[in-house]
Amino acid sequence: MQPEDAWGSRWSGCGHPLAHRYMELACEKHSLVILAADLPTIDGLVGLIEEVGEHVVALKTHVDMMEGFTPDGWGRVVSAARDRGLLLFEDRKFADIGRVSATQMAGIYDIRSWADFVTSHSLSGPDIVDGLAASWDEVERVGGVFLLAQMSSRDNLLSAEYSSKTIAIGEASPHVVGYIGNGSSALDIEALRSMVGDGSLIWTPGVNLSAAEGVLGQRYGHPGDAVRAGSDGVIVGSGIHASESAGDAARAYAEATWSALSER
Repeated sequence: MQPEDAWGSRWSGCGHPLAHRYMELACEKHSLVILAADLPTIDGLVGLIEEVGEHVVALKTHVDMMEGFTPDGWGRVVSAARDRGLLLFEDRKFADIGRVSATQMAGIYDIRSWADFVTSHSLSGPDIVDGLAASWDEVERVGGVFLLAQMSSRDNLLSAEYSSKTIAIGEASPHVVGYIGNGSSALDIEALRSMVGDGSLIWTPGVNLSAAEGVLGQRYGHPGDAVRAGSDGVIVGSGIHASESAGDAARAYAEATWSALSER
C-alpha cells in the first residue's frame, strides 16, 4: 500500500519531511510501533534492536540512562538502529530556555548528531523549539520536535488549556512535527486530534495489549484503540522488552496497530 493511500489526509497534511519518512517506514514494515527501549546497557539495547527491528519503526531512547556511556558504545546503538531502518527518537523532554536547550543538544551525548526527533515541554515558551532547531542546523541535519501536549501518568498537570497553548506553539513553527498524547485514554486522543487537525503527527505512550495499570501511576490503553482514536504511532516499552519473546511481542503490536490504521 502506498503511503498516501494508507495515511490519507495525514500524508497530505503533514509537511515535515521526517513525518513523511516515518509514514513511509510504517508502510514498509506494516507497523506503527515506536520501541521505548529503556534498558540500562549498550549490549542489551543492541540485542533488543536486532531482535525486534523488523517490526518497529522508531527507537525511543533515554541516552542519559545508559550505564557506562561512551560515544563509541552509543555509536553501536545508532548503527544497529540505522541498519534496521529505525528512526531515532530521544525522549529528552527539554524544558529550559532556547539557548540552554541548544547547548544540551550538544554536550557529552551530542544528541543533535544522531537523533531524528526529540521531545520537549512548552512551558518555557516557543524559543525552546528554535533553540533545538538551531542545534540541528549547526551540524547540518534536519530534526523534528514532538511537544508534550498530554501525558499518560496519573494526576499530571497538563490541562486542556496547557494542551491548547502547546498546539499554538507547534502550529507557529515548521520544526514541530507533532505532539505526544495520552495513549491510555481514547477520549483524550480524540480531543487532541480535534485540536491538532491533520497537519501533525500524534504519538502516544501509555499503551499495552494487556491494558492494566502499571507501576508508579502509569496507565495503559489498547494500542488499536489509540490508533483508531487518532494516534499515528504507539510507544511501547515493557510490553515488548519484558515479554518472554520480544520479537513475537513486537510483531503482535505491529499487527494490532497496522490493522487499526487500515480500519481508520
